[in-house]
Amino acid sequence: MIQKSVQFVKEAIEELKKVSWLGKKEVMASTVVIAILIIIVAIFIGLIDLILSNIIKWILG
Repeated sequence: MIQKSVQFVKEAIEELKKVSWLGKKEVMASTVVIAILIIIVAIFIGLIDLILSNIIKWILG
């Protein structure tokens, strides 16, 4: 069992060496895009929540 686990880890390390990793510029650009999208979605959800809560308050009096 331990031998199989060790073999698995060795094979995983070999596969990770074959991966084409992104450069620093690409990672930073992707991070900025994701952060901007998260902010936009958060604002959108906040606005929807505000609108719906005001509608519910108006309906319930």
